[in-house]
Amino acid sequence: MQRYANISKYQQIIQYHPFCAPIIDHILRKNSLIACQNHKIPQENFYTMAYGLLKGKRGIISGALNEDSIAWKIAQRAHEEGATFTLTNAPLAMRMGEINKLAEETSAKIIGADATSLEDLEKLYDESLEFLGGPVDFVLHSIGMSTNIRKGREYSDLNYEWFLKSLDVSALSFHKMMQVAQKKDAIAQGGSVVALSYIAAQRSFPDYTDMAQAKAMLESIARSYGYHYGKAKGVRVNTVSQSPTKTTAGTGISGFNAFYEYANQMSPLGNATADDCADYVITLFSDLTKKVTMQNLFHDGGFSCVGISEEIVEKMEQGLK
Repeated sequence: MQRYANISKYQQIIQYHPFCAPIIDHILRKNSLIACQNHKIPQENFYTMAYGLLKGKRGIISGALNEDSIAWKIAQRAHEEGATFTLTNAPLAMRMGEINKLAEETSAKIIGADATSLEDLEKLYDESLEFLGGPVDFVLHSIGMSTNIRKGREYSDLNYEWFLKSLDVSALSFHKMMQVAQKKDAIAQGGSVVALSYIAAQRSFPDYTDMAQAKAMLESIARSYGYHYGKAKGVRVNTVSQSPTKTTAGTGISGFNAFYEYANQMSPLGNATADDCADYVITLFSDLTKKVTMQNLFHDGGFSCVGISEEIVEKMEQGLK
């Protein structure tokens, strides 16, 4: 089967105009999926940027709500790289989102689960292992919620019941997912567990309120459980601290658009997109990172290491004139 479109033509464009590569990659990848679905032709016969990094691997991906979700992009990339997996989310999120569309696209099974419920997590692993035919090689934790942020409560006027709920949903659920998995021996030797975090775990961002504590707890759990799971089964546990990303959750934070642009101008490589994050997480699921564990890995275009950028200095100088 001839591969999609005239790839040599696009390769020539990229050769002379390398800045066009991400746009061309997006167009070809999207068109290949549409063509495959319309003509019922295996996607491997069309254009992809896949390398087979997850061929034969099985996993569980949580938190895919809609096409803007980082977890959604990760699921698409995992599928392209040859993985099979189940998708999970809280029942309410599943009703609000478009997860059925993603499941059809990636041939995944949907298993609803409240990540704060041990009973639901046990069911998630039992059904996943049955569907996939054995223990999983990777797990993605992409779960976060703050009622205080949703209700517009200031950090100095938090509702503590909501605060505890934020910690349970956004961080303690990470520990629960691993503890249940370990007790059930549900993750294979040398497997990989990844959770998505944010730099507010280390620095003060006023409008991030109680989610800052939740992310700090999440990263601490990765370090602590990473030690125990590594010793017991060689399982890697890491968090990825991602750039501000235009997801449903991200854009719900007050002042998000202004900060998104600020971070973009502070970062020498610009903000990392959801697609960029998906590419990075795939490497953490793969065998290329067998000795990477207990790390909080910044994936933010360099933002975390910059004091101030030339763009911000120029804007400040203009404001002082």
